[in-house]
Amino acid sequence: MPEVRLVGPNGEQVGIVSIGDALKLAQESDLDLVEVAATARPPVCKLMDYGKFKYESAMKAREARRNQAHTIIKEIKLRPKIDPHDYETKKGHVVRFLKAGDKVKVTIMFRGREQSRPELGFRLLQRLAEDVTELGFVESQPKQDGRNMIMVIGPHKKKAEAKAERAAARSGAPGDPEHDVDAELAPASESQE
Repeated sequence: MPEVRLVGPNGEQVGIVSIGDALKLAQESDLDLVEVAATARPPVCKLMDYGKFKYESAMKAREARRNQAHTIIKEIKLRPKIDPHDYETKKGHVVRFLKAGDKVKVTIMFRGREQSRPELGFRLLQRLAEDVTELGFVESQPKQDGRNMIMVIGPHKKKAEAKAERAAARSGAPGDPEHDVDAELAPASESQE
């Protein structure tokens, strides 16, 4: 193209100039001439430091990947004739996973004659789902898969929300008497007077 619409290094509109003048301006200001909108008529070009631009865009992409929540499916395996204490322990693991914002795949493994009694596994999965209703919901209903019965429980909170809550709990909420340093020091200073 013989002419381009030129944008200055600080975002100011220079106007429509010839490609030679644009290259000369870029060379004088020790910057690069970068085409930012090729489909526009005339094409839009900007004076910028291209290396710095690439670095900043890579940093933005990295930050976006870091903030992106990865869905993780945790798995808990149970047996149909599980001891009550073992059930409570496994339920505690499910609760911990759901609080962290992870999905939980609950698998009941049947062996031998247990396979003829799938209702035992179904009742156990329903009981577990009822016990954790405040933290999660049944994402996929219990279904028989060979020797196993599988159910997926999804959390009510997203992974990012759970992460933010944990960070807030670790840093201590402002105004919270447990974590407020001023509240702890105030009674001590009054008693010394």
